[in-house]
Amino acid sequence: MRSPESFIGQPIRSLQTMLQVLAANDSTFARVIPDGIYGPETMRAVSVFQRNHGLPVTGVTDSATWNAIVARYEPALVEQSAAQGLQIILNPGQVIRKGDTSSYIYLVQSMLTALSEIYKSVSRPTMSGVLDTITADALASFQSLSGLPMTGNLDKHTWKHLVLQYPLAVNLQLPDV
Repeated sequence: MRSPESFIGQPIRSLQTMLQVLAANDSTFARVIPDGIYGPETMRAVSVFQRNHGLPVTGVTDSATWNAIVARYEPALVEQSAAQGLQIILNPGQVIRKGDTSSYIYLVQSMLTALSEIYKSVSRPTMSGVLDTITADALASFQSLSGLPMTGNLDKHTWKHLVLQYPLAVNLQLPDV
């Protein structure tokens, strides 16, 4: 996706880009290619947008139409983007050990729960926020699968492998129907 600065002085191309993003998220919108020309395809896309949003259907982008498109573009753009990643910062040398309580452990327990569905040797942990025996055992099993020392503790290396494996496990799971 081009940066917003690249569309300065190009209002038609900006309009077309916003309509393209809206159409990618919602099949009721007409698709348009951002070519910078306000031709029949752009008029049709604007008309469809106006009809879908209770605006006068003219095919012309007046101020009300522009504002309505902009208002729907931002949320649609978020839908197209990858979800923001979560950066957990463990201090150098920080290790969360068996018996420790940490909000990070809730995240670890959630990831291990998903991983336990794929890797049957990883037991399902409790959701307690405590690195209890069950969670430590699940972590140790995961560490073994990842070629890490089986400590049952949470350190940076274990976190790195959890973060790499979790998205794969979640994407392998079939959604409930």
